[in-house]
Amino acid sequence: MTVFIDNKSGAPIYEQIYAQLKAQIISGALEEDQPLPSIRDLAKDLRISVITTKRAYDELAAEGFIYTVAGKGSFVAPRNVELLREENLRQIESHLAEVSRLAAACGLNKGDILDMLDIMEGNET
Repeated sequence: MTVFIDNKSGAPIYEQIYAQLKAQIISGALEEDQPLPSIRDLAKDLRISVITTKRAYDELAAEGFIYTVAGKGSFVAPRNVELLREENLRQIESHLAEVSRLAAACGLNKGDILDMLDIMEGNET
């Protein structure tokens, strides 16, 4: 498990931890039931407050990405296929919104975008 804190980022530290761990869980880099570092250990390694690390873990637990066992620590939750699908759909929607914004700025229409997608997939017409 790798977590980097970017002090120049405008994002709060707990959000950076949350986002990185979530991405690693979704990608499968962190496997089901894999133990995570304790809140204290991660805070110490990152040289941040325990409260900040706890907030990131709490957010991940609230969304079902990790679970905590009293006295044993936090673990990657079993993959909920529907939860992962919803997360992927949210990411796709976000990317499509950005594509739409960029396309409008370039004067491209939906057909132009679909043509680009076909070319990228090797389905040139």
